[in-house]
Amino acid sequence: MKPRHTLAETQLPDNTTLVLQEHDGRHYLLIQGQQIAGPATQGAEEELARLACAPFRPARQPKILLIGLALGHTLAAVAAALPQKRASIFVAESLTALPQWHRTHLAASPLNSDGRVTLEPDPGPAGLIQHAGSLHAILIHLDASPTTERNRPWVDDRRWLAAAYEALQAGGLLAIAASRPIATLTRRLQRAGFAVAEHLIPVAPNAKKTRLQPIWLARKGKAFE
Repeated sequence: MKPRHTLAETQLPDNTTLVLQEHDGRHYLLIQGQQIAGPATQGAEEELARLACAPFRPARQPKILLIGLALGHTLAAVAAALPQKRASIFVAESLTALPQWHRTHLAASPLNSDGRVTLEPDPGPAGLIQHAGSLHAILIHLDASPTTERNRPWVDDRRWLAAAYEALQAGGLLAIAASRPIATLTRRLQRAGFAVAEHLIPVAPNAKKTRLQPIWLARKGKAFE
């Protein structure tokens, strides 16, 4: 059995430790031994990007904001889904160690090679407001993204949802993935003004026993047909 290698680690604001590991060519981000990004989230991150970007493939200059860098799976999927040279892909990542880990340990990351990618330090409401009315889509995977100062998902913050709504163009999408259902999220998004559709995707498409996880698409504007 091939061993796991710890490549880097850093302390988070809540005094827990974020660890980057590699095993048999695969990379993992772990907090207290629990995987927050890696093979367990990659499929959902890629499907999140596919669903969120599909309506904007005809756009000449799509503008996409990712909340959190993680291992770059969402970023890579967005970059592949939107090949337009004039696309803008913003990544809001508050943890300064993560971009450095990409440069040092994740050579294939689009952060290292795609000139359309811009890093931003603030995933909170103030960071969103800087994009007022300009974004086609905002993407967030709740397991792999930064959290509030109280260690809560940003979607729990009404100010953040309001800022996300204002940052989007008319018809823009707030796309959210999670590893498990969140009973109150659809209603919370609707109260913020979004029209909401929920999709269920298989965690592991080739597994004998299928387990589903949710993706929410919240549109600024008319309801989904």
